[in-house]
Amino acid sequence: MAHLRTITIERQYASGGREIGKRLSERLGIPFYDGQLLMLAAEKYGLNPGVVKANDEKVNKSLLYTVASAVENFRGNERGMMPYRIYQAQAETIRRLSMEGPCIFIGRCAGEVLRGKCRSLNVFIYASSMAERKERANQIDNIAMVETEDYIRMKDRQRRDYYKQYTDREWGDPMNYDLCLNSTTLGYDRCVELIERALMR
Repeated sequence: MAHLRTITIERQYASGGREIGKRLSERLGIPFYDGQLLMLAAEKYGLNPGVVKANDEKVNKSLLYTVASAVENFRGNERGMMPYRIYQAQAETIRRLSMEGPCIFIGRCAGEVLRGKCRSLNVFIYASSMAERKERANQIDNIAMVETEDYIRMKDRQRRDYYKQYTDREWGDPMNYDLCLNSTTLGYDRCVELIERALMR
């Protein structure tokens, strides 16, 4: 495909964004990066994989954490810098992989990381059906159905806060993406087709 380029997918939790990215990867024959980005970043930059995974797409916004981090950073204590170090390691990994050729990145602010650095198509996947999201969340994380809606909202809030923290932009705002797709009304395969068609423009 002459217009093949890097694709970034931000997504609501349990909207099927990861599955859409995976199917698109298989259809286009290009690499797909989601959780493995964490391990690649940890390995490259000497970070503890467990700590990296625990901080994935999360920020700690408490005042106590902010003050403690500032003090620790001043003293040269790298623990206070850990969330930022993890983000920077992932960002550098995203940039490095994008230079190796077209690929697909899921989350991790990849669209903003690559803005102005390479030609990319930035996509946001959402789902209008909470019932479908609850069912999928139960499959992904084995959450009891009675607790699922609160869990979904918590996961979305974490992603929104993370995106805002590192990009100073609003997660899910259509102005930040080239394409926003509702996986409930379109279905996963139709989302894949529309992303592929958008690559041709």
